[in-house]
Amino acid sequence: MRMDLPPPPPAATPSGSRTLKLTLVALFVGVVVAFFALGGHRYLSLDAIKANRDALLAFTQGHFAASLAIAFVVYVASTAFSLPGGLMLSLTVGFLFGRWIGTALVVVAATIGATLVFVAARYVFADAARRRLGAFGERINAGFTENAFSYLLFLRLVPLFPFFLVNLAPAITSIPLSTYALATFIGVIPGTFVFVNLGQTLGRIESLQGLVSAETLGAFALLGVFALVPVAIRKLRARKVATSAPR
Repeated sequence: MRMDLPPPPPAATPSGSRTLKLTLVALFVGVVVAFFALGGHRYLSLDAIKANRDALLAFTQGHFAASLAIAFVVYVASTAFSLPGGLMLSLTVGFLFGRWIGTALVVVAATIGATLVFVAARYVFADAARRRLGAFGERINAGFTENAFSYLLFLRLVPLFPFFLVNLAPAITSIPLSTYALATFIGVIPGTFVFVNLGQTLGRIESLQGLVSAETLGAFALLGVFALVPVAIRKLRARKVATSAPR
């Protein structure tokens, strides 16, 4: 007896795709607006966290697993919606959970949040951005994608650009999702460890300005240079092959 297989689900229509894109944009804008309207930026200030640190610490000690889950969800959401306060969250996590658990939590949460916003941005505006950039965009895409892991690792290691911008910009390229996630995961580890570790001295921090020494920033820059070494080697090899080829 032959059984008829169910028909495949219909492909997404252009109107359905457009509706979903508009929904994602509206969700993003709505969360950002709600964050500021409800005073979220004030709760994530240094003064607010220091004023409530005893209550936060008591809650964490009494409800450790729940506190971990809450901190994780908050950090993922903060990253995914590009909300301000990532530095303050990292310091708070370090204060509440210590350098090792705190670093692990922030690295995983930041990677997941960055990956979510990357996927959403690629779906919403990548095609339109490529069409608008034309041939120039194609050259950028080809150059970046060829050495995507090294370039993205450099951008993660060296704090030259805002974190949210580094989350969004690669979305218009053809970088594979797995490469993006892995480079993000590795690239955020050094900076995360530094800030989470600083969080253990939260009570002595008077300002978020100048938290990281010039030596530490120099070490980040050096790590970024090392990330570009494979790119330089490949380019030198390609140039050597080109010059040695018979004419």
